[in-house]
Amino acid sequence: SYTTDTKSRQENEKTIESLYNLSVDIKKIRRLKEWVLLQDVAYVKEIAGILQEMGADETAVANIFERCPEAILCTPEEINSQRALWQLVCQNEKQLIKLIEQFPESFFTTKYHQNQKANITFFQELGLKNNIITRFLTSAPNIFYNPVEKNKNVIETLQRNYLNLGGSEANMKIWILKLLSQNPFILLNNSTTIQENLEFLQKNDFTDHEVLQLLSKLKGFIFQLNSTTMQKSMLFSKNVFNCSDQELKELVLKCPALLYYSVPVLEERFEGLLKEGISVAQIRETPMVLELTTQIVQYRIKKLSALGYDVKSGNLESLNGTKKDFEVTYGKIQSKKERPIFNPVAPIHIED
Repeated sequence: SYTTDTKSRQENEKTIESLYNLSVDIKKIRRLKEWVLLQDVAYVKEIAGILQEMGADETAVANIFERCPEAILCTPEEINSQRALWQLVCQNEKQLIKLIEQFPESFFTTKYHQNQKANITFFQELGLKNNIITRFLTSAPNIFYNPVEKNKNVIETLQRNYLNLGGSEANMKIWILKLLSQNPFILLNNSTTIQENLEFLQKNDFTDHEVLQLLSKLKGFIFQLNSTTMQKSMLFSKNVFNCSDQELKELVLKCPALLYYSVPVLEERFEGLLKEGISVAQIRETPMVLELTTQIVQYRIKKLSALGYDVKSGNLESLNGTKKDFEVTYGKIQSKKERPIFNPVAPIHIED
């Protein structure tokens, strides 16, 4: 809504002076979003005043304006409305100003105010806790730009499918909330995609119970897929592992990555593991290792090798899991190695 096509390209002196008085690095703004400085109307003092009223000091205000210069183009009315809206889910203004400092772009996107408001109410009614909603507002703001009907439609499709696949009414709410917490971006998909992907799995002989299992394990990734890529990935895995349809199904249930990673990604990860001297049989035994990038696998093998642990001769469980999981495994192997071997029946040597 702001013009970037200014013939004179003359900076607004009043804006520059106001920013300068607030110790804002104007060079940084010129480099990032110079067009903001060319606008005829800006509300530098007013927006700074509102932020300070909320508890931001001069450094914080300068930092916010440097990271999100378009904040000064919002009217005080718009910002006060956003402030009231975010306060519905924030514990206090201290938390709110901290969030604005970390995620200024999310807060100063004001043109979807009505949609944001309706969606916050919808999420609260759905049972999402306020701390989860604030996480969504900052890390997945796009889902609040949707009209609330669109988000309701996706949730209803999920609920309907959950029940159709044999999920219980009693567990449905917990399942939906968990799925949303893990991957709020599922709301950016449309209900048709969800339907098509579930039908694809059923056509490939996954039982309703297994489809439900995959739905939970995929954490919403299933909605970002399409039948063509899933078909190709499954065919690739079937050829590499040289297995039957039933065996492939079991592998997919164990490791949904075989379904949601494209063939080039799976190919690169297989090759990376084989180069490290790991066999196809080992990968088949622990397919979850394919969820890790080649770089992570190489780093973990190197760390374990330094302890004298050879992954080529054992199973790959020690490579698996999140960074935290691996650190626990590594710690156990390390302490086992460092522990002295104690023989309870060995004679005790006492010096005379």
